[in-house]
Amino acid sequence: MTQPDPSTVTMFGAAWCGDCRRTRKQLDELGVEYTYVDLEAEPAAAEVARDISGRTNIPVVVYPDASHHVEPSNADVEAKLRELALI
Repeated sequence: MTQPDPSTVTMFGAAWCGDCRRTRKQLDELGVEYTYVDLEAEPAAAEVARDISGRTNIPVVVYPDASHHVEPSNADVEAKLRELALI
């Protein structure tokens, strides 16, 4: 994993992270295609997420337009997905 796939939503997260579980559940329930990068399974990907966001907080959600959210609310995610016509 070097960089997020620009054709899809990419989420960097970990199972121990409550916000990650919430965001992942939201994406699943909305039926959004996305790539999940498990930072526990791929610790080196944490550097990629940090390079994107400039922070160590997760989840980091990267959108096809190259914008991103860090620790987004469900409303933030839904608004961005609607803006991109992904839902």
